[in-house]
Amino acid sequence: MTEASSIVVPKGEILFRPGQPCPGFVVLTEGSIRVTLTGPSGREVVLYRVRPGEVCLQTLSCLINDQPYAAEGVAETDIAGQLVPANALHEKFSDDEAFRDLIMASVATRFAEYQQLVEDVALTGFDERLARVLLRMAGSSVLVEATHSALATETASGRAYVTRRLAEFAKKGWVEQKADGIAILNRRALEQVAAGLR
Repeated sequence: MTEASSIVVPKGEILFRPGQPCPGFVVLTEGSIRVTLTGPSGREVVLYRVRPGEVCLQTLSCLINDQPYAAEGVAETDIAGQLVPANALHEKFSDDEAFRDLIMASVATRFAEYQQLVEDVALTGFDERLARVLLRMAGSSVLVEATHSALATETASGRAYVTRRLAEFAKKGWVEQKADGIAILNRRALEQVAAGLR
């Protein structure tokens, strides 16, 4: 079996694009990869993120089915890990029980995330999705350092619609647009919106 090789990739570098062949399976030890899908209209949606201990379903699917990528992967932070060559994946899956368990557990997690994404887009109001994203991206901070375009990608919507809804949030005193992002003024109100209580 060909040995895995170490990889280090800086933040912002594109790891794969639609139509590209997959060179191997990445096992992350540091950082985060954002995987997005872009439709014919140019609208983009975040499918999922890959962090240490997690699996990129795009890569796994490409290797198993011998097909090119259908989505784009970008290093959201500086990343480091191991690249398992494509021709070695099946052997590693068969021989390495810990690796096999990691793959199966991560696939189950990814499936649940996909299910949640479909539920959010099809069954959840946009304001709920936007509030959830703002709270998630802010973390313990009061500032969301993201453009309206980035928020559109996170919420599977258009930039103009995000701008209109943020303006409505601002009128209600929940957020304020700043030069470097969006300030959360009323976290409690956003939490209620995110829970579908407003």
